[in-house]
Amino acid sequence: MTHSSHSGEPRPSASPGTPPDTPPGAPPDPAAFRTAFEAARLAMALIDGAGRVVVANQALGRLLGAPAAELTGTPVTALAGIGLDDRARADCQAVLEGRSTGMSLTHRLKHEDGRSLWTEVTVVPADRTAPRPGAGAGDRPAPRPGTALLSVADVSERHDLRRRLRRLQTHDPVTRLPNRILFFERLSAALTGSATGRVGLCYLDLDGFKAVNDTLGHRIGDRLLAAVARRLRRCAEPGGHLVARLGGDEFALLAEASTGTQPLTELAQRMLAALQQPFDLAGHRLAVSASIGVVERPVAGTTATELMQAADTTLYWAKADGKARWTLFDPERNAHRVARQTLSSTLRPALESGEFALEYQPIVCLHDETVAGVEALVRWRHPQFGTLGPNQFIGLAEENGAIVPLGRWILAESCRQARRWQLERPDLPLYVSVNVAVRQVWDSDLVADVAAILEETGLPAGLLQLELTESAVMGSAGRPLKALQALSDMGVRIAIDDFGTGYSNLAYLSRLPVRGLKLDGTFVRGFRTAQTVNPADETIVTSLVQLAHNLGLTVTAECVEGSAQADRLRRIGCDTGQGWHYSKPVPPDRISRLLVAGGRP
Repeated sequence: MTHSSHSGEPRPSASPGTPPDTPPGAPPDPAAFRTAFEAARLAMALIDGAGRVVVANQALGRLLGAPAAELTGTPVTALAGIGLDDRARADCQAVLEGRSTGMSLTHRLKHEDGRSLWTEVTVVPADRTAPRPGAGAGDRPAPRPGTALLSVADVSERHDLRRRLRRLQTHDPVTRLPNRILFFERLSAALTGSATGRVGLCYLDLDGFKAVNDTLGHRIGDRLLAAVARRLRRCAEPGGHLVARLGGDEFALLAEASTGTQPLTELAQRMLAALQQPFDLAGHRLAVSASIGVVERPVAGTTATELMQAADTTLYWAKADGKARWTLFDPERNAHRVARQTLSSTLRPALESGEFALEYQPIVCLHDETVAGVEALVRWRHPQFGTLGPNQFIGLAEENGAIVPLGRWILAESCRQARRWQLERPDLPLYVSVNVAVRQVWDSDLVADVAAILEETGLPAGLLQLELTESAVMGSAGRPLKALQALSDMGVRIAIDDFGTGYSNLAYLSRLPVRGLKLDGTFVRGFRTAQTVNPADETIVTSLVQLAHNLGLTVTAECVEGSAQADRLRRIGCDTGQGWHYSKPVPPDRISRLLVAGGRP
């Protein structure tokens, strides 16, 4: 049932904060506000336009350790740390003068009982009711010069929670060291404000840690990481350096104010020595070592990314050089690495854009010095690095797999050129010898490629020789051996390149479909002249030639550089020779002119 007034109209409800008997529109009772102000748990004070306390409540008195009445007349800049900071003072003054709608700061206060409190101090105008001149109904009121309200809230719990969360976010739970987040924050700060203008970094990786995890389990592995962290921290403490765990078994020591390369490398050596001492953990005596990459440079012009890339590269060098050592960043070595990466990444596009070319080196019959064949040698006409020989990029091609399309192109181009020579001089059949990487046998159908190329070019199979290194064919079984046999059955010649430098398992010579051996140049160089013949080299070459001939194989001597070598090899019984004594690798038109001249270089 709805209650109504005598006149039958509803009685208006009371405004919030207004006593029930207060007529509508009447101002609030000041006494009620005074009571609420005094009883509030939030520490507060009313500040006049001159910046002095008009009245403070009991909560503020308790917080500051003084009776509230005694705070009257105290300058606001003397309260809650406001006067300790120039900016805070200026912001507070702006509020008092009506130029700002409020200011706040977080400050640590010492309580009267000795406790430290984190407080949030706020100063806002006490009267915000005056609208801006010409403002609309929904616009925010403008501050006016005059009184202001100071409030001081205890935010210690919130601050401690944030601090704990921050620590969880920035520290590793296993080693309690700073993690990647904090490390990179400190690194960025060092690069913008190093006291010495230089920064240093030791990037460390444990050698053999995976074996500990795999054999003893992650619990022991974690205990080992914690023990390693303690030793690293002891090494870093005298210099005040930061030690962080970046992940896994990787650690970093940051010298935020480096004083040069020597102190940093000495520190790296101390860390190595500390880690080489055995670790006794849960009944296990563990021995580990570390590899450390050391980088030191001016902060000017250095970015965090560049510094970490240099450190990572240097750590890789330390491991590649034998582990259990530190290695200092070397700009020249790094330039070589960058060049290798550039070449590796551009190999396939270079093949597509036609940057490769072939040159041919004659293979000469030693008994009459006529050309029997040529070896195809690839060149890379690089737009940045100039002409590159195969030793500068073939290894990279084998690593990234580009050797398969590159090898297919070399094979096809060589066969096309050999077919042209055959048509030019059918009376002087010239075979072309092409190097084949073992990855071409595994990663492609070499037999199908050779068959298709021979059919496409029209080159007889007998005029193609494929050279494989001794290490690639010795021990061959399964697919490689079947491929070699299929190629030999097709009529293609198979030769072992650099014979005498690999496994030298002679038993395989009788089982492989090999037609010829190419002796490595190290044997031939031993007797360049008649006066400098190395008896051991001559004995080895003589024995190898005799063995090859007994097995029905031909022998080609590489690196023939003078007539004395050629004469000696002829008397020993070598079949063919190849080297600068006869000709350097030359473009195909030079071989064409040689054939026109009768086939003598």
